[in-house]
Amino acid sequence: MSLFFSSCSTENSIKDSDVFRYNEFRNITSLDPAFARNPQNIWPIQQLFNGLVQLDDSLNIKPEIAKSWTISKDGKQYIFELRKDVYFHNSKVFGSQKTRNVNAEDFVYSFNRLKDEKTGSPGGWVLQNVKNYKALSTYSLLIELKQPFPAFLGLLTMRYCSVVPHEAILFYKDDFRSNPVGTGPFKFKKWEEDVKLVLRKNYNYFEKDEEGRELPYLEAVAISFLPDIQSEFMLFNQGKFDFLNSLDTSYKDDLLTPMGQLQEKHSKHIRMEKGPYLNTEYIGFYLKSDNIAIRSKKIREAMNIGFDREKMILFLRNTIGFPAFQGFIPKGLPGHGDKNLTNYNPQKAKKLVEEFIEENGVTPVIHLATDINYLDICEYLQRAFQNIGIEIIIDLMPTATLRQAKSAGNLESFRASWIADYPDAENYLSLFYSKNFSPTGPNYTHFENDDFDKKYLKTMMISDTEKRVSYYKIMDEILMTEFPVIPLYYDQAVRFSRKNIRGLEMNSINLLNLKRVSKD
Repeated sequence: MSLFFSSCSTENSIKDSDVFRYNEFRNITSLDPAFARNPQNIWPIQQLFNGLVQLDDSLNIKPEIAKSWTISKDGKQYIFELRKDVYFHNSKVFGSQKTRNVNAEDFVYSFNRLKDEKTGSPGGWVLQNVKNYKALSTYSLLIELKQPFPAFLGLLTMRYCSVVPHEAILFYKDDFRSNPVGTGPFKFKKWEEDVKLVLRKNYNYFEKDEEGRELPYLEAVAISFLPDIQSEFMLFNQGKFDFLNSLDTSYKDDLLTPMGQLQEKHSKHIRMEKGPYLNTEYIGFYLKSDNIAIRSKKIREAMNIGFDREKMILFLRNTIGFPAFQGFIPKGLPGHGDKNLTNYNPQKAKKLVEEFIEENGVTPVIHLATDINYLDICEYLQRAFQNIGIEIIIDLMPTATLRQAKSAGNLESFRASWIADYPDAENYLSLFYSKNFSPTGPNYTHFENDDFDKKYLKTMMISDTEKRVSYYKIMDEILMTEFPVIPLYYDQAVRFSRKNIRGLEMNSINLLNLKRVSKD
């Protein structure tokens, strides 16, 4: 705590009203966009770097460094025309000139680096469908795909695809992670690992608001790294932090009513916002398991309809989230179903279990793997499934172990979540395409269905969004007749901010965009 308060003086004479402060209890591992794999890294990288295109708060794709683009009729070639007024942050890596503007060759270099195995980036998959890319001129970039992929522009909005200067990579090498040089609304000032990260306003930033004012409005961003979530909440409550994104069980009931509203005692100083978050929480089944109960469609269906999702959301999450009745594609994303595919029906569930026992002569016993963060939900499911005749054995394990075992196919069933990498339902349906079997792909259930695969490939050839979305809904219905997963709930983003914060907008992929934020 003493380290935290002593570091508060590092912004020199900047007024508190010009500094946006928040805590990242999970810590940050890198400020290199090639390693923008989780929210704690993505949020500061979002402030430091830009790509060709960006998402607005409604998830529409908008120009960023690319001022315009054209797509060929066959959907394979994209030509981007770049702005000429985008400059890298001032840095000694550029010698006496201090900075230079961004050109098409910078994107070629950045993409090459992202794909280079020596870089070790987890984001190389973003370009796996790219056949070629090259600079057509100083400010014109061609990207050619191996096959049409209508969601490609959405992929390019990911911070993996940010532009970086070759001078900084050559100068800092591996230390670029802690000495970032980008083009974003804020530039790097200092990072005292495990204590504080400070970003300062980029006065050469190229974007302006609707009234022609230069962005960003803030002078600085200060990110602390208190690991204790209760201390984070206490300091937010005292006004030491401007923003709180976590909702821990240790203070959840102090902050929220059982119905998910802000407690009255906090309403004078705190603003709460809720909205759809593109994250589906689910139970997955490894369909190649030796367990006959896992391979039984009857048991998987019984488990899908054998528990009350609405009560689970009410009692365990203070109504934060939406019961997952409409399939796997989450609420807030085109393709999300408009009819219930799994309704609570314990009588039918119990009958299906009885039929399984009569046919196989065994009582279904299933191991369910989870980490400590979701133990309460798994225990709720354990009790519900016991009532319909299924015994659940909960295997508690560290998050990293769970992730590895899930990918290796070593778990009968597992609690998991899928957060959108880009705003297209293909991102969710790719989990069930048979060519994506883990460990090389995200199909952790090893689900395989010819009709599903054919429709999945067909959507790649459909540029019309409305028609493609209609296919997505049909594919989701196929999943919910075969039950490779149990969708539990569609998540909600919940943000708390001090009431003197303006312009902190919600979005369903939970991006933190501070370039339009101001502080009274």
